[in-house]
Amino acid sequence: MTNNMPVPATILAIESSCDDTSAAVIRDGVVLSNCVASQDIHRLYGGVVPEVASRAHQANIIPVVDQALKSAGIDKQAVTAVAFTRGPGLMGSLLVGTSFAKAFALSFDLPLIEVNHMQAHVLAHFAEDPKPEFPFLCLTVSGGHTQIIRVNDYLDMEVLGETIDDAAGEAFDKTGKILGLGYPAGPLIDRHARDGEARFAFPEPAIPGLNFSFSGLKTAILYFLRDQTAKQPDFVQENLADICASIQHRIVTILLSKLRKAARQTGIRHIALAGGVSANSGLRQALADMGAREGWTTYVPRLEFCTDNAAMIGITGYFKYLRGEFCGQDASPYARGFTG
Repeated sequence: MTNNMPVPATILAIESSCDDTSAAVIRDGVVLSNCVASQDIHRLYGGVVPEVASRAHQANIIPVVDQALKSAGIDKQAVTAVAFTRGPGLMGSLLVGTSFAKAFALSFDLPLIEVNHMQAHVLAHFAEDPKPEFPFLCLTVSGGHTQIIRVNDYLDMEVLGETIDDAAGEAFDKTGKILGLGYPAGPLIDRHARDGEARFAFPEPAIPGLNFSFSGLKTAILYFLRDQTAKQPDFVQENLADICASIQHRIVTILLSKLRKAARQTGIRHIALAGGVSANSGLRQALADMGAREGWTTYVPRLEFCTDNAAMIGITGYFKYLRGEFCGQDASPYARGFTG
């Protein structure tokens, strides 16, 4: 395990895995700045367009890095290492961040640290107190991934279960699209669900072990809405809050039933939540409730550290810096995969 003595380091971190361009400065494991430029243009298309995202990263990367350095109150000459998201993510987006990180490191003769995006979501818990105790389980839920991860140490992680098809975030967004909601639909479903009641029953997939599946749920919701609107054309408009509450309830129960199973199998009682979908208020509350019943100690990051951000890249980079885990200028991004 990494010792508790801080090692002097000022890390510039770059995150560009999807449609948010982010830069952060981490000094000795403490977040000094965390700046994000979002791309609202994708709302026009109902989803992220990779080519558009890549071009926007090119326009945003330098201003965002400049803002991060200024917000941290440091000059670029004070940076001692550069950390960047190597993957997984959209290849075009990753290329922008990777290329910038390489160029910056090369210009100032700095060590380069490649970071796995999913590993960084887990280590976002170490951006501020309270921090989880090892070992802990982390339910990592985003638009592209759904995983239960056993975390033995900062850089020692094991995937216990993952989705075999769609991710939970994708289920939120695609069912929201069926309902005629905007993009991203997950936060909109969450907002409507607060005013509704989960009175429509959707099936829970019978997937063995600790793996997840959400494709069948999406199909069941599609058929349910098709049948109901055939009988009552205004069904969605008149029952939107209850439909959203029912969809959210089922996705949350699928996630937490597997998490509870993992906790009981491993005997681990420190349980964390991470990833963009961890911003969902229904999921956060349901985890707190289940944690109280099961006797868990639960951890959920501040919203700033749930969605894609460079602070989590910098925190992960710091732990790798402590161990001297650097990469060369030949490091290339990868679109898929998890390396624990």
